[in-house]
Amino acid sequence: MANTQAVCTSFKVEQWKALHAFSTTVTRGATTADSFFAALYLAAATVNASTTAYSATNEVTGTGYTAGGIAVTNATAPTSSGTTAFWTPSASLAYGTITTGSFDCVLIYNSTQSNRAVAAYTFGAQTITAGSFSLSMPANDSSNALLRCA
Repeated sequence: MANTQAVCTSFKVEQWKALHAFSTTVTRGATTADSFFAALYLAAATVNASTTAYSATNEVTGTGYTAGGIAVTNATAPTSSGTTAFWTPSASLAYGTITTGSFDCVLIYNSTQSNRAVAAYTFGAQTITAGSFSLSMPANDSSNALLRCA
């Protein structure tokens, strides 16, 4: 076999585990998992690949909804299969009884690390009046996981 240029899959997983620090200004000292949250955004918002951190600007407001969103259940460790590293929250994102204006986006962000943005996901516009809202999570595998690094 010949050598092949590639980023090692184990490294992709370890990025999410914060095992590598390429800076001399390392600030990681904790040995526990970070806390992630999922905030909902109005259809008129601009949340996308350029979003760097959670912001309350154009976030959903209304009865029963708490600014900052809900905690993401994070009991599933990042893993890999083949050349793809992946991660999916271990439970659906379930918002209790809320009343909101039209929204179509959820931002997952890391509250432990200065509310840094992880990913934005869009869906069909929703308006809830005294009802619950839930986003089902995909299978945690290399083809479907919420976050995949190939």
